[in-house]
Amino acid sequence: MNTDYSGYFDYASATPMSKEVIEAMHPYLSARFHNPSAIYREASQVREDIDEARKQIAGVLGVKQQEIIFTSGCTEANNLAINGVMSKYPDAKVLVSSIEHDSVLEPASEYTVAQIPVTSDGIVDCRAFSQMLSDEVVLVSVMYANNEVGTIQPLRELGAIIEHERKRRGLKGLPLYFHTDAAQVVNYLSLNISGLRVDMMSLNSSKVYGPKGNGCLYVSSSVQINPLVRGGGQERGLRSGTENVMGIVGFAQALVAAQATHTIETIRLRELQIRLIEKIVSTGGLLNGSLKNRLPNNINVCFAGVDNERLVLELDSKGFMVSSGSACHAKSGISSKVLEALGLDQKGAKSSIRISMGKYTTKYDVDNLSSCLLQLVAKSR
Repeated sequence: MNTDYSGYFDYASATPMSKEVIEAMHPYLSARFHNPSAIYREASQVREDIDEARKQIAGVLGVKQQEIIFTSGCTEANNLAINGVMSKYPDAKVLVSSIEHDSVLEPASEYTVAQIPVTSDGIVDCRAFSQMLSDEVVLVSVMYANNEVGTIQPLRELGAIIEHERKRRGLKGLPLYFHTDAAQVVNYLSLNISGLRVDMMSLNSSKVYGPKGNGCLYVSSSVQINPLVRGGGQERGLRSGTENVMGIVGFAQALVAAQATHTIETIRLRELQIRLIEKIVSTGGLLNGSLKNRLPNNINVCFAGVDNERLVLELDSKGFMVSSGSACHAKSGISSKVLEALGLDQKGAKSSIRISMGKYTTKYDVDNLSSCLLQLVAKSR
């Protein structure tokens, strides 16, 4: 198994599974294969393993165990949150930020939706949001941090505005729910729900050194939503289907481990981030998004006049893996909607690359990347 990650700089796209996660999942490849819905002893043990994983995740978030709904990943969790609420209130309105992932934008587009603008730094405009919060709005979805430029959104401030609006409406108006896509933040920021003021939160295993195809949606017990997948009634009837026990156990292991080290890892990566940004900017590269309110592993930079896809391929030939934007659109050739929302034109968006670091990234790796990157950019100009 290849464990050399020295050239890997696309952690925002996917993370390798940690050794501890692989070990935790291994029993479910053979001995613990049973359907957790069966009633015999071996199956009951598997059911207890799911319950323990749910308990672990609920403990990290500071919520009730029954408020955790396991899904196939963040895309399904986002769809469950958006469609789950809006299908109950189809004539109501949903507000989303203009830099959301497509797994929020696409389901939201099926209803009456408006996009909250962001500043040139990629931060949601709270004043504009407050003015958009009309009586018809039943759901607000703003990601915790952006997947392309890493900007951290002011969830607490937005939550305070929402709480004020709830009090104004009283019991006679529509309910008002707040959802966040937190796929990118688990390795670096706290997930404690009470401090974030959100009613729903989507999480993704593949970004936290866990298995792909797993995630969850936290749904406050105060929120009533319709199911997305109907069938045997698993996951409180909100997500039917035989549970992926191996993936659920691995996801819980990965999430708990990531949250236990997020403060230390943030400090370590922030130093590497500043080191790399300084070298890039000193040679004419322009940072996209906020420097201050940014995930410590993310660098999104524009090299004016340089084709980003060509640059990504040239770096790949040198052993470095970076991205030209969201992994979901890596092959589409479409310029980034996120960067355009920040005010970049198409030329600027198509001259930008995303560099994202992780727990295996070292100072030596960063220096090697910056040296190669700046040489290639100089040749392209």
